Amino acid sequence: MSDIVQREELGSFLRSRREATTPVSVGLEPGPRRRTPGLRREELALLAGLSVTWYTWLEQGRDIAVSRQVMNSLARVLQLPPGERAHLFTLAGLAVPADASPVPELDPLLARLVEEFLPKPAYVMNQWWDLLAYNAAYADFLGGLDHRPPAERNILWITFTESRGTGIFLDWAAEARSLVGQFRSHLAHHPDDSRGQELLHVMQASDPKFAELWDQHLVSGFTSSRKCLVHPELGQLQLDYVKLGVADDDHLAMIVFLPADAETTAALEHFRPQPQVAAASV
Repeated sequence: MSDIVQREELGSFLRSRREATTPVSVGLEPGPRRRTPGLRREELALLAGLSVTWYTWLEQGRDIAVSRQVMNSLARVLQLPPGERAHLFTLAGLAVPADASPVPELDPLLARLVEEFLPKPAYVMNQWWDLLAYNAAYADFLGGLDHRPPAERNILWITFTESRGTGIFLDWAAEARSLVGQFRSHLAHHPDDSRGQELLHVMQASDPKFAELWDQHLVSGFTSSRKCLVHPELGQLQLDYVKLGVADDDHLAMIVFLPADAETTAALEHFRPQPQVAAASV
C-alpha cells in the first residue's frame, strides 16, 4: 500500500469510526441540531487530548507523523474492539502492541548469558520472534533496538518493514521465505494464541512481500545453517546460526551467531559495542 493511499485509508477509517460513535457512549449529551450522528471532530480531538487542527489533518490524509500514544488515545475514545484497533495501528504504520497475554519471565541468568556471548551477536526470542533479550552486538546489526517501542522489537516486523532488516542478510529472499514458512508452522501449532493472529494481520497489511509469500503457503522449520550477514562497518561476515532451546520454557529460544571463518572471527574481535542486555515486554 502506498503512503498516500495508506494515509487516505487511515483518515477514512477514523472518520467512519467517529461517525459511528454516539456522544452518549463517551459521556456527552446528545444535544439538538447535530448534522452528524456520531462525534464531531472537535469532540473526538478534545476527548483524545489532541489539537482539532491536527486531528482534522489526520482525517484529511495529510502527511503528518503519528505516534503510538496518539493511536492509543483515539482507539480508547472510539472504543475500538481488538480487530479494529489492530487495523488502526496497521494503517498508521505502527506495530500493534500485544494484548494482555502473559509475558514470560526471563531468567536473569539467561539474560546474563546473552551478554556473555559478546562480541558474538546473540538474543532470546519467543515463538512469535518477539525479542526478549539481546546483546549490543546483535542490536548494532539492526541499527539499534533500545529506541524502538517493545512491540516493534520483533524479527518479523524488522525483517519485512524496515530497510535495515532487508539489508542485514546477503540472501534476504531466502531468509524471508524461511521466516514466513516457520511462522505458518508456528501458527498451526498455536492456533489460539492471539499474539500470533495479531502479528499475521499486521504483517499482511503492512508489507506486500510478506503477503505475497504468505499466499504461497510456505511451510518450513528452523535449521542451523551458515549465513552471510552484512554489517554497515564490518562488511560481509560468515556466521553459523545456532538455536538453543530453553529447558524450562519451550516457547523461548536463544539464537547465537558463531564466526565461521578466520576473517569473521577477527572482525568480531575488533568489534566492541558497549555491553547491554534489554528485556522487553511485548
